[in-house]
Amino acid sequence: MKKFKIIDTAISIILIIFFCVYTAARQDYIFLVGYIIVGAWQVVSMLVHVFTHTLTYKEGARYWYHWITLVSIITMPLGSLFILLYIAPLMAVYYTWLCYHEVTVKMKRPLDILK
Repeated sequence: MKKFKIIDTAISIILIIFFCVYTAARQDYIFLVGYIIVGAWQVVSMLVHVFTHTLTYKEGARYWYHWITLVSIITMPLGSLFILLYIAPLMAVYYTWLCYHEVTVKMKRPLDILK
């Protein structure tokens, strides 16, 4: 699972940076494509975590993030789509930070502290 977490974090960082730069260069509606691609990648990542029961502790940050994302996706047809246009970039950056934090802090071996 650690290899998946490292790859997941790297892909999220690459996608976010790529679409930020590409959107700034083109200055058109390509950011919507970026929203969909980054969001889809992160939803797939969240589903992997849910089905493997990895780092989804009750009352943990990932647990609450999954619930907030689920409610956001379900309520999109009811009007949360416009709210997500502004909140989605913050959610994507937070999820990427959460993955990075899990790889660098939570998944360390006990003996790594002694180095």
